[in-house]
Amino acid sequence: MNRRAFLGLCGAGLLSAEAARPNIVLIYADDIGYGDLSCYGATAVKTPHLDRLAAEGLRFTDAHSSSATCTPSRYSMMTGEYAWRKKGTGVLPGDARLIIDPGRVTLPAMLQKAGYKTGVVGKWHLGLGTGNIDWNGEIKPGPLEIGFNKAFLLPATGDRVPCVYVEDHRVVGLDPADPIRVDYSKPIGNEPTGKKNPELLKVHPSHGHDMAIVNGVSRIGYMTGGKKALWVDEDMADVLTGKALEFIEKQKAEPFFLFFATHDIHVPRVPHARFAGKTSMGPRGDAIAELDWCVGQVLRKLDALGLTRNTLVLFSSDNGPVVDDGYKDDAVEKLGGHKPAGPLRGGKYSNFEGGTRVPLLARWPGRVKPGVSGALIGQQDLLASLARLTGQTLPGDAAPDSVDVLAALLGDSRKGRSAIVEHARALSYREGDWKMIEGNDGPAMNRGTNTELGNAPAAQLFHVAKDRGERVDLAVKYPERVRAMEAALERVRAGR
Repeated sequence: MNRRAFLGLCGAGLLSAEAARPNIVLIYADDIGYGDLSCYGATAVKTPHLDRLAAEGLRFTDAHSSSATCTPSRYSMMTGEYAWRKKGTGVLPGDARLIIDPGRVTLPAMLQKAGYKTGVVGKWHLGLGTGNIDWNGEIKPGPLEIGFNKAFLLPATGDRVPCVYVEDHRVVGLDPADPIRVDYSKPIGNEPTGKKNPELLKVHPSHGHDMAIVNGVSRIGYMTGGKKALWVDEDMADVLTGKALEFIEKQKAEPFFLFFATHDIHVPRVPHARFAGKTSMGPRGDAIAELDWCVGQVLRKLDALGLTRNTLVLFSSDNGPVVDDGYKDDAVEKLGGHKPAGPLRGGKYSNFEGGTRVPLLARWPGRVKPGVSGALIGQQDLLASLARLTGQTLPGDAAPDSVDVLAALLGDSRKGRSAIVEHARALSYREGDWKMIEGNDGPAMNRGTNTELGNAPAAQLFHVAKDRGERVDLAVKYPERVRAMEAALERVRAGR
């Protein structure tokens, strides 16, 4: 019996011998922290639709993205491999090549093999093409070459050029007479920039983000052309949610997998006017309300089509929270008593738990037992777990860091992984209730975002069950445990 199968059998309840094929909707938010939802304790913003998911399903308290930033987390979830194992999987520019090799086993490819129609809508940020992308022609390889049947994307993030949607292999709405040019190294053409023309901005940068101006917002990178194809930030949630609902409607008669990767609440936070002022926290809080609306629209569509009882809905985030991530949007000034990471320390970019411990909700009426689970789960585990759910056998070299935690995901067991590696600047090793952050020479703070990064020259040790805020370093008190965890991390790093 292989390792994944053994771990999957170690829970209390098991699936029947016949593989299940529920629809699967994976909603992946951007920069949502452990404390940003009302079902996780937030009071300054209400998230009734996400609260519904939590009430009707399972709310996890120790679930993790594999990294404290977005691109590596997405890579790990798609491939079942820790991103730190592969060079070039850090946060990508908007013109990066595809970093997942076509032909390898991925989450969508595995489900496609199991008979699912697969679609991705929203933020991609895993690269496109093979380098030197021509945005005016066919853009490939991309999602369709790694297992998706349908794609409607932001190529990277809302704060990076090109500020256009890509559907399957082409930019949406592009006028051939107005070709797109993109450059991340130097200005191109005579277009104004945020740095030189701040009078043209409706949202001003706090650090960086002062290059090409699109829709009154300056971005990272330079671009010219494509005027008819440019997105409008205020309409983005509506556009992406509409495409997600369209995919569900078209695939309602057969099993489908939808990866709905929202842009909210990533910067620039420019929610639709109907959400402006809905919270006391300014655009960041209003973007959380908009995100919750997007989730509600998906749940309503499943209800209307009679698909709710046969659909596994998963909701999570790509990393922990950040308040000021490059724009002056009152996020700091209007934060008030809200704690985006809840009781956790750190956030996006951080080695502390706030960097990777994120919300995870799982609902499948009649199958997932509602409640709260402290099972240790990583997003890279979705590949092995959903393979088990759908009766697929993974090749021996596929998804090397994905563990079958299906019993925990469905609520049959409260035990998930025994250990996990967390990734920011350094690697951290979680084993049960203990966490060791390896020593490194990184800065203590990210000065731009005012985030505690958890870097220190010597290894740090925390008991995260008794000390969720990671305030008491126990490394000096328990040196043997530190050495044992460092050795265990080295074995993982070496692939043993």
